[in-house]
Amino acid sequence: MNKKIIQDFTKDELSEIIKPSFRAKQIYHWIYHKYANSFEEMKNIPKEMREKLEKEYTLTPLKTVMVQNSKDGSRKYLFELHDGHTVEAVLLLMKEKEYHEDGSTKHQERYTVCISSQVGCKVGCAFCLTAKGGFVRNLTSGEIVSQLLMIKKDNDIDANRRVNIVYMGMGEPLDNLENVAKAVKIFADPEGMAIAPHRQTISTSGLSSKIEKLGKMELGINLAISLHAVDDDLRQKLMPINKAYNIKSIITAVKNFPVNDRKRVMFEYLVIKDVNDDISAAKKLLGLLDGIKAKVNLIYFNPYGGTQFKRPEYSDMLKFQEYLTQRGLLCTIRESKGLDISAACGQLREQELNQKGM
Repeated sequence: MNKKIIQDFTKDELSEIIKPSFRAKQIYHWIYHKYANSFEEMKNIPKEMREKLEKEYTLTPLKTVMVQNSKDGSRKYLFELHDGHTVEAVLLLMKEKEYHEDGSTKHQERYTVCISSQVGCKVGCAFCLTAKGGFVRNLTSGEIVSQLLMIKKDNDIDANRRVNIVYMGMGEPLDNLENVAKAVKIFADPEGMAIAPHRQTISTSGLSSKIEKLGKMELGINLAISLHAVDDDLRQKLMPINKAYNIKSIITAVKNFPVNDRKRVMFEYLVIKDVNDDISAAKKLLGLLDGIKAKVNLIYFNPYGGTQFKRPEYSDMLKFQEYLTQRGLLCTIRESKGLDISAACGQLREQELNQKGM
């Protein structure tokens, strides 16, 4: 693509490129508040400048290829990039709109958007479909930002409505740290989407050296660790990256990570039937997280075609949770979303590639 992606730029960067600099604020308003589809729509920008912008920049780095709708209100998107590769993002309806008795709105819907940071992934987790196609490339910050922008636009979510962002789609966010960190700042800009860092969560498979680097950036974001196992032998089978970043190194990095007084580090634990779902695992997990202001989120394994792993029983999930909570460790069971659609990470992309015969 010859044109630059305008969403790749922070407002300050645009103000250095585009003169007079106040035009950057106007352009930001058109992109992130008015959801402009073309520079021609930006009527308070001089015609000559609009033509120059049109020649040099694109407003639409992504194209929607497919959308799947779940009965629970979740929507899964497959986006095509300028080079033909595809990535996924998911809109999760966390709480439905509620009304007062007189019919007025009590509170609006609450959403979380799960976005991708890479095409494919280098980590190679045994349970993840994204890893099947290997790693292709990093997304630019503008390609990351545009996923949420397109979802908000497609669902008529007002620019002033705040959503929560989780960097937990395709890819390892810390393997693309520079672009992800820039996306965090672009999302947070008050003149843009104004999504504060405390509403943004970076989920990592545990690149301990990058966790330390992220902490030094002091972005103010939330951290989630995809742990999934309580000993190195099992974790290495599930997540080959454990060879380079073992559990001990991850725990050390987390203990040094700056955490907001009102926040906790999230430890995501994908529960797989007969693999990591027994009480002995819960006991080891409790010991591992001793001394960390932590929250454990138990996640049902979401089966997909061809996998050897199975979804755990609800009773085993409950026993696991109760063991931890009764001993003072905050633990929740994530409500499964989108079970009636291609909800597993990489599943929609895999279907599309199969249809193309790739």
